[in-house]
Amino acid sequence: MDKPAEMFDRDYEWSALTRFIADEQPGAALGVVSGRRRQGKTFLLDAACRAAGGFYFGATEATDVESLRRISAMLTAHLQPASPYHFADWSEAVDALLALGAERPVPVVIDEFPYLAKANPELPSVIQEAFRPLRDQRTSSRTRLLLCGSALSFMGKLLSGNAPLRGRAGLELVVRTLDHRLAAEFWDITDPRLALQVNAIVGGTPAYRREFTRGDTPDGPDDFDDWVVRTVLNPETPLFREARYLLAEEPDLRDTALYLSVLAAVADGNTTRGGMAGYLERKATDIAHPINVLEDAGLLRRDADIFRENRSTYRIAEPLIGFYHAIMRPAWDRLERPGSAARVWQASRRRFTSNVLGPHFEQVCRDWALHFADPDLLGGLPARVGHGVVHDPKARTGHEVDVAAVGIDDGAKPKLLAIGEAKWNDTMGIAHSDRLRHIRDLITQAGRYDTSQTRLLCFSGAGFNDKARSAADASRDVHLVDLSLLYGLA
Repeated sequence: MDKPAEMFDRDYEWSALTRFIADEQPGAALGVVSGRRRQGKTFLLDAACRAAGGFYFGATEATDVESLRRISAMLTAHLQPASPYHFADWSEAVDALLALGAERPVPVVIDEFPYLAKANPELPSVIQEAFRPLRDQRTSSRTRLLLCGSALSFMGKLLSGNAPLRGRAGLELVVRTLDHRLAAEFWDITDPRLALQVNAIVGGTPAYRREFTRGDTPDGPDDFDDWVVRTVLNPETPLFREARYLLAEEPDLRDTALYLSVLAAVADGNTTRGGMAGYLERKATDIAHPINVLEDAGLLRRDADIFRENRSTYRIAEPLIGFYHAIMRPAWDRLERPGSAARVWQASRRRFTSNVLGPHFEQVCRDWALHFADPDLLGGLPARVGHGVVHDPKARTGHEVDVAAVGIDDGAKPKLLAIGEAKWNDTMGIAHSDRLRHIRDLITQAGRYDTSQTRLLCFSGAGFNDKARSAADASRDVHLVDLSLLYGLA
């Protein structure tokens, strides 16, 4: 299958779909494709159907009867049989879809599958029965049935535990957001500082450039403030209310006010369960359920402390939601009034830097260490990268470590490959590497990690002074990482 020329990247996803669809083995096969909304799943699957001569059905919120009527009409239009289809139930419909692959491998896509399952909870069991191993309709077919959905909480449970379809799928593909490097390329931004500022707001969601801002990209660093005002803070653009809709579209989020408050607590810097509970003036046990639901929905992410496993912090997984809660929600009434966006943004710039840009920069640094950093620079291939707090018993305080890379476990004491500090708006000096060296000594004293080869990483969005550069040049274990290196430009 030839990937469409207009499709940006998605080489991995296209290759996975190609292998699954073009597999000549006899017998129908089931695949599950998931991912957050606006990532291009529909475009990807529709393009695969067009390339391989398959059938695509996009479900809508409707009754079971109406959905059966729609798929009957669409399959009739697709095949143009002597007499039109009128499916009485989903068993008939699924068997008709399996019959499409009688002569060759054929992709069949059911998009927004959670809508169908909501109207008919027995549908996963119907598909389970249709894909019974020795069933004639399955063994005589080479249909490649792909179930797709954006409700991550539902899709995540589709193949788990005792779910009917567990063990039936031959493909489980997650269409992820673009990483910071691909996002910069997609937005056609070559300045790394500007790229990270934009990424801190819209993340790596493709639709936010093409559909939601109609291709409006900042025309250089000096245009960033005006771009924010005319796009994300503009009530006339779809991006203005998108963060609210993302929450409302999740089927498991019923008490929306509570979930909004939990996200607001995290955006305000309350990243622990205790901090969130204090912000909401509730007991920690009262917010356990909404935290778990937000995690399942892919809107909240839990990060374990590298140095204390029993302590975790939480961060908002979708940058646009973090931006909404930090900047837009507190001034929502003013923003809805035309002409107020510029004044709100001017008053919110400092909060944007501290509550949005700073934490996002730290996360990009962790992503770089895990996925992009040269293993020679880190002293090995990292198994996990996170952050944590190192206790200083003598000073009776804790030292925050923004980046901590742990090597692959080889049975001995785990190796701490690197620790790092990330500063978005500060020009870093020798004091930062000295601080990291002191923290490394504390970790050595604790005895949990092998720190004999631990590198010290200084990440800065504003650069380094001469003393820091001289110290790094003179030391084998200190490395300076600027924006150019983070974006692969150095």
